[in-house]
Amino acid sequence: MQQSKQQRQRIYFTGVGGQGTLTATDLLAQAAIIAGIDAVAGEVHGMAQRGGVVESFLLLGGWRSPRLDHGEADVLLGFEPLETLRGLPYLRSGGIVFSSSDPLPPLAVSLGQVPYPTTQAVEDAAKKVAGQIRFIPCRTLGLEAGALPSGNTVLLAAACAAHAFPFEVDALEAAIKTRLPQKLQASNLKALELGKAFAAS
Repeated sequence: MQQSKQQRQRIYFTGVGGQGTLTATDLLAQAAIIAGIDAVAGEVHGMAQRGGVVESFLLLGGWRSPRLDHGEADVLLGFEPLETLRGLPYLRSGGIVFSSSDPLPPLAVSLGQVPYPTTQAVEDAAKKVAGQIRFIPCRTLGLEAGALPSGNTVLLAAACAAHAFPFEVDALEAAIKTRLPQKLQASNLKALELGKAFAAS
């Protein structure tokens, strides 16, 4: 689904504290800016403690109001399956979901406050709202790339390669090279290639 650079787009990110959700938001925002697209990023809820929920958003294409409400996101990027499930109310009908399939149980699950859903349950719920869904073993591929956190880049690259955004993977590659410390670039560039390959599979 290739989109023009002029088309506005709203992207919702969700994960758990310590995963690097906000770093991923920043990377994608930089990729958009490199591609010449206006980008506004923000947090739905403030940064959570490690293990708690982290939600952020990215608005592309010149939005005046830096906010995102339920039913407005064109794309949902979930870095943890349960948080993907919880974030579905933000997705518009027919929107796109790219989610990790590798569980990282958040604090509420660890404390026994909520049960953990099966991958099938998350996928079934997503199918009721989304028009396009991809689940990716991000932690597994992150390890293959050399660092668990680079699994986030796998997800971003797969979504870029699948034309979920109005820019291409090369903009994300440029963002990695300009925004991440040198010591983190090799694993993230490998993760980018793994994400591209997954999108093509």
